[in-house]
Amino acid sequence: MNAESHDVNPLHGWKQRFTPVPPSVPHARRAADAALRAWGLDRGSAALVLLVVSELATNAVRHGRVPGRYFEVRIAYDAEKMVGVEVFDPREECPALADPTPDDESGRGLAIVDTLADAWGVRERIVGKTVWARIRL
Repeated sequence: MNAESHDVNPLHGWKQRFTPVPPSVPHARRAADAALRAWGLDRGSAALVLLVVSELATNAVRHGRVPGRYFEVRIAYDAEKMVGVEVFDPREECPALADPTPDDESGRGLAIVDTLADAWGVRERIVGKTVWARIRL
């Protein structure tokens, strides 16, 4: 994990704000899927990006929620091989990779992102943070 940018020079970009409640996660996934499809990503590449979107959005809802504040999902695509995903939330606490036991019901989201992404990290903001991932297709 590091604080660098996701380094995608976007030809295509999409962003949307969501209320930090559990039903927003599938809504974010569906909205991101529509953008990825419009950009011509194949089903397998889109599924990879959507899994990262889903994990980061879930973390924003579970751990980044501040009453009355939204979280935002951004996707950038260079139309060749790189997709950047950013999720902004208003909490300042930085996420960390967990080491869950087999009986734990949660705690694997960032491990999934770490496995699927070329790189990921956290950037501080004036209010909250941005968790970003760079995915090579």
